[in-house]
Amino acid sequence: MLGHVIWVTHMKTTIEIADGLLRQARRLAARRRTTLRAVIEDALREAIAREGAGEAAGAIRTHTFRGQGLQPGLSWADWAAVRERAYEGRGG
Repeated sequence: MLGHVIWVTHMKTTIEIADGLLRQARRLAARRRTTLRAVIEDALREAIAREGAGEAAGAIRTHTFRGQGLQPGLSWADWAAVRERAYEGRGG
């Protein structure tokens, strides 16, 4: 008896999308002459790739000049602490 392997390549799910965003996505699909599904899948792939590369949407790109980056004890995830340190000693 031979075993059978079944690969599931697609899954159906239901999600709620804001009306305005859905309208924009549908117009984009029409301009690209593709499906709404393709537009949404492309957007998800891009978002996942950015996240995997450490460049999540809204992430801050940093540059230093003769420095070593963010000072020890600080994190870009804690913007209030970064801002506080940046303005430290400048009145207030």
